[in-house]
Amino acid sequence: MRSKLARLFTIKTRLEAFLVTYAIAVGAVERGLHYTQQYPGNGGIILAIACLGVPFIAGAKLLDSVRPAMATVAAGTARRAPPRRLSRSRPTDRRSVPGSALPSSRHKD
Repeated sequence: MRSKLARLFTIKTRLEAFLVTYAIAVGAVERGLHYTQQYPGNGGIILAIACLGVPFIAGAKLLDSVRPAMATVAAGTARRAPPRRLSRSRPTDRRSVPGSALPSSRHKD
């Protein structure tokens, strides 16, 4: 009976994660309004902003936790991810060429 009750409170799909995140956001906004009324000035505003940051963190964690698992091959082994390609926008040190004072481009038109 305990396991049946526990399954009701388990988030299984992304839709459920979005609904829980929405509920957290509504509560955080309400709490932030109470803080601005209870503590007028900068203190209340800082507490309200802190409350509004919570749904972003909690929503990201919830969405990451319900992400579907990697598909498996019929043999039972997991599919390998493609090799990562290095970014070409990142500068590299080109002064390793002997005799060159300044880095030069390796780009060929």
